Order: sequence, then structure tokens, then C-alpha cells
Amino acid sequence: MKTVTIEGQLRTEIGKKAARQLRSQEQVPGVIYGGPTEVTFAASAKAFKPLVYTGEFQFALVNVGGKNYKCILKDLQFDTVTDQLRHVDLLELVDDKKVIADLPLKYVGTSKGVKEGGKLVVKMKSIKVKTLPKFLKEFIEVDITNLELNTNLRVQDIVLENMEIMNSPRIPIASVVMTRQLKQAEASAAKDEKKK
Repeated sequence: MKTVTIEGQLRTEIGKKAARQLRSQEQVPGVIYGGPTEVTFAASAKAFKPLVYTGEFQFALVNVGGKNYKCILKDLQFDTVTDQLRHVDLLELVDDKKVIADLPLKYVGTSKGVKEGGKLVVKMKSIKVKTLPKFLKEFIEVDITNLELNTNLRVQDIVLENMEIMNSPRIPIASVVMTRQLKQAEASAAKDEKKK
């Protein structure tokens, strides 16, 4: 699993004024939750880029005040006008404590429906799971080989070991829909049948 290392400094002053001052120095305030103590820190905006601007699920190793914290990204806040990163919430991974994380879905295989001329429509790119840190992984593989034309794959079709899926089981995650060309071909085939 990929790990992004972030060098941070402990924050002594907390509040809007202190946060504004940090941002003016291109620093992003952050908080690490979930461990024995809450850690408030700041790190350069550049240090967060590989963690924030990616579709991948990865760990963050935050070095603050001489200690290392293994974390996952919990929440982000962006400026509504400039779209700059304003605040980062991280969740410290504790071996015997379950965490909730959004894991990306990786669709593998070519579905039967696509082979018949349908179009794959991905409806969910990630799912929310609850598990121990040791079972977290970069992505969850979903085999779509048996997905037929005009059918859905649902959350309940994902089978995972050592993980509890937090999403509703009935939500569709992917489907194969009929393309316009296929509809036209079927319509003309039906007309030809009537003529006979």
C-alpha cells in the first residue's frame, strides 16, 4: 500500500487568526484524531498534494514533534473561492480499533453485456467499509464478467472478508445499458420481422 510521508509542525495556537496566519505562509492546518491524544499540526500545502489530489486510497505517515502517526484521510476543507486546501482531518490507525474508510472500486473483466454491444455505466467509484487497519487495501476488485445487458451489480454483490460494508446493499454500483445503436438495430430487426 502506498504511503505518503508528511513532515508537520505541532500547532500551539488554535483559532481562526492562527489558521489564517498559517495559510498565508502556505501551510495547511490539520488534526489527527482516533489515537490516545488529538494532535493539532500544520504542514505545507505541497506536502498534502499526493494524498489529496488522487483517486487512490493510501496511508499518510505524519511526522510531528518527533513522533510518527500512521493515518488515513478522513475529511478535507477547501476554500469556496480559491479552491485551495484549508484544513485536513486525519484518522490515526490503531491496530485493535476498527476504522471506517472509503475504498476505491476497481472493475475487472469484460462483461457479457458489453460484448453484446451494451455500455458499462459505473455508478459508484468507492464504498465505505469498517475494518481493522491491517485489512485496509488500496482498492476492492469487482469482477464484472457475468454482468449482462440491462442488469445491475449491487453493493450486496461485493463479497469481502474481514470487512463490513457500510453502504446500503441495494444500491447499484455498475450496470450495462443498451446503446442507441443496439436499440436501433433491435428496432429495425423487429420491423423486418413484421414485414415477413
